[in-house]
Amino acid sequence: MEKLRLGIVGLGRAFSLMLPTFLADSRVELAGACDPRAQARAQFEFDFGAPTFDDIEALARMPGIDAIYIASPHQFHATHTRVAAQFGKHVLVEKPMALSLAECDQMIAACRDANVHLIVGHCHSFDTPYLRTRELISSGAVGNVKMIQALNYTDYLFRPRRPEELRTDEGGGAVFSQAAHQVDIVRLLAGSSVTRIRAAVGNWDRSRPTEGAYTATLWFENGSFASLSYNGYAHFDSDEWTGWIGEMGRPKSLDDYGSARRKLARVQSKDEEARLKAAGTYGGDGYTAPSTTSAARAQHQHFGPIIVSCEQADLRPLPDSIVVYGDERCQRIALEAPAVPRAEVIDELVAAVHGGLPPLHDGNWARGTLEICIAMLRSSAEQRDVLIGV
Repeated sequence: MEKLRLGIVGLGRAFSLMLPTFLADSRVELAGACDPRAQARAQFEFDFGAPTFDDIEALARMPGIDAIYIASPHQFHATHTRVAAQFGKHVLVEKPMALSLAECDQMIAACRDANVHLIVGHCHSFDTPYLRTRELISSGAVGNVKMIQALNYTDYLFRPRRPEELRTDEGGGAVFSQAAHQVDIVRLLAGSSVTRIRAAVGNWDRSRPTEGAYTATLWFENGSFASLSYNGYAHFDSDEWTGWIGEMGRPKSLDDYGSARRKLARVQSKDEEARLKAAGTYGGDGYTAPSTTSAARAQHQHFGPIIVSCEQADLRPLPDSIVVYGDERCQRIALEAPAVPRAEVIDELVAAVHGGLPPLHDGNWARGTLEICIAMLRSSAEQRDVLIGV
């Protein structure tokens, strides 16, 4: 089997979350990395015996690298994608794709002109429960999608943050970081283009001055509609409604309730908070390497409770199954536990790079998601419906 040699841009939280995938998936070889933190670079060199750099151009120039995974902060995605494409490297870039539609267009053009693939993820629309639900809908067995309800309550806003992550104009807040997941999922399941949106955002903690919550209604071209709600203020935890299986597919302990707020309460300054975040990511003093034991117990990842109402059934994707509430009976379709977390991302990347297959989560798809996220902010600010694609 031909290995996919991957270069990494940014060894922070996004990389830390993808690392269990890279370690467990035999199709991937980590061939190099760049990051401004010397400690993280040293850890990568020790773990993988691969070279590291403090800038992306040196990494992109490396011969033998097939693709570059861009896990840098949001505001650098566009520039880093253009550099990777310039040197003929396929691109896997974290969500959100960029901070403006103009940047998205530049990224798409750069990859098209260089004849390389552009894939955007990880978004939770890669997750098997949603992909399998999409297949069930596409089969025609439950009729057309009519309505989707999606909600999620987490501790997102009270996890350690760098200062720019609490500033919306620099890509911070729940809309850019979290709505990208929900919007992607409902677009995938509705199977149609969004035509109109109405949204309201919540920003009610002065110590965390960005959006911590939102609600939105999306209308689709095929006549269906979706309701999205998200709250990251670290009180109610909607994983209670998914059997206490967390977003990463692992069991959660009720003893951890309030841990995000307690940890943050000990922080005395913005600089100290940024250091706390860095310490918990790859190469940091507080970083914990992925556990093979916890990975073995994992179910599929998810993004909160979702119900898809179709003409002949309601569908409920869960971390271990899809529940089909039909006219006369309720059926549970079991999902085999994942051997590799987020393997779906590698499936799509390998199929594109080595198989030449167009990816589902390409630049145009991700641009559509960002357009909706930007429209959510605009709709809330102007207190009106916003039309999409006009």
